[in-house]
Amino acid sequence: MRAPALVLLGLLGGACSAPRNATPAGDQVVASDSATLARLETEARALARRDGCEAAGECRAAPLGARPCGGPRAYLVYCARRTDSVALFRKLAELQRAEQAYNERQGLMGTCEFRTPPGVALVGGACRAAP
Repeated sequence: MRAPALVLLGLLGGACSAPRNATPAGDQVVASDSATLARLETEARALARRDGCEAAGECRAAPLGARPCGGPRAYLVYCARRTDSVALFRKLAELQRAEQAYNERQGLMGTCEFRTPPGVALVGGACRAAP
């Protein structure tokens, strides 16, 4: 009885240990995709100005990225008064599409809980996620 169990464990372990793109070319694709996602997120964060608001009502939270199970990976807090919202949401949509495609290509899975937007607060003229 032990031998079949060990063989089964060996097969399962082998199936789980290799990433989907475990080839030199696959590694390059993953690195390229990761670099693209990092660049898009950096660009989105640069567009999201946190400072310059005069009231908490001018602060907003926008969805950032894409989780494998759906929905945003996080939220980006920004000051609507000082941020070009059209440019920001265009960049966030580009990031969301790229990250969703990456998740699908890699066969990623995740926990499927829904992440709600944070509350926002104005602290010293800058928008922040509320504690």
